[in-house]
Amino acid sequence: MSATTTLHSVSVRPALPADEEALGALDRSTWSTLHAVVPQPRPPYDPFFDERHRPEDFLVAEASTEAGAATEGEAEPGSGSGAAAEAGATRIAGYIRLVPPTPLACNAHVRQIQGLAVAAWARGAGVGRTLLRAACAEARRQGANRITLRVLGHNTPARALYASEGFAVEGVLSGEFFLHGRYVDDVLMGRSLAP
Repeated sequence: MSATTTLHSVSVRPALPADEEALGALDRSTWSTLHAVVPQPRPPYDPFFDERHRPEDFLVAEASTEAGAATEGEAEPGSGSGAAAEAGATRIAGYIRLVPPTPLACNAHVRQIQGLAVAAWARGAGVGRTLLRAACAEARRQGANRITLRVLGHNTPARALYASEGFAVEGVLSGEFFLHGRYVDDVLMGRSLAP
């Protein structure tokens, strides 16, 4: 998080089709070898929403800021995160994607997190944790009693966050991905949503 930015009133809401541009910009700005298994996006960019990635599958975190200064490299058009953002402005701070892991009826009691991103200017302020908790609440609302996710083995910060929210390692696919010249584990994590 930028030293000049203080977050206030982080809230979570369902994504809207109108969030397309801002979420696409956020997704591109947060691409990292720490979590990505696809190449870094290059123009022309694919749409953020498509048949597999529908607005109703996403929760969006919004935060108002005391000061709108952004870190270098964030001012992508439509991101709402550039240096021109005004103090007190509400902007998208992150998103989480929550979907059924399969279309099978026998698996309908499970939801899976298939993406979590937090803007650089909002990191360290609890946005990721807020999104995780909102996803668990939404999964319960949808009738799920279990939630799962997959995380790259070398993504230590994400794994620590998930563990702190009750997710446990349930399996490891050793060397599942070959990324940037080395094999990387795919770690399967999950937790119960029982009260």
